[in-house]
Amino acid sequence: MILVTIAQASAITGVSAKMIRHYESIELIKTPLRTENRYRHYSEAELHELGFIRRSRDLGFSFEDIRQLLSLWRDKARSSAEVKAIALRHVKELDEKAAALEAMSRTLKRLAATCHGDDRPDCPILDALNPPETAAFQCDP
Repeated sequence: MILVTIAQASAITGVSAKMIRHYESIELIKTPLRTENRYRHYSEAELHELGFIRRSRDLGFSFEDIRQLLSLWRDKARSSAEVKAIALRHVKELDEKAAALEAMSRTLKRLAATCHGDDRPDCPILDALNPPETAAFQCDP
């Protein structure tokens, strides 16, 4: 069995040592073998799991989704329907975030287009960010 240190695991998987320790602390990965000198040592299977986690994080999956995906990946009797459901739910979340970002971008572009960007103090961007005077901001005596 080949075992590597956390520094080597980091270099091989592209996951920082700090994140590897974090994944261990939140029990996303199991506690690795420790030698007498207390150094962590990772097996080839654990390196595969770290690579799986990294690719999942690169796609924006949450830790809870990754926990579920890892469990399904480890289960050779899994149903691909479960995996697909997690992926499609994530796609929906990403689409919603993309739509919200696009709306923010349009708003800021519109505001920037109305701003003169000169030495005058008038600024429609700041005006738009300034909340209107409402009862919500007033304190009762």
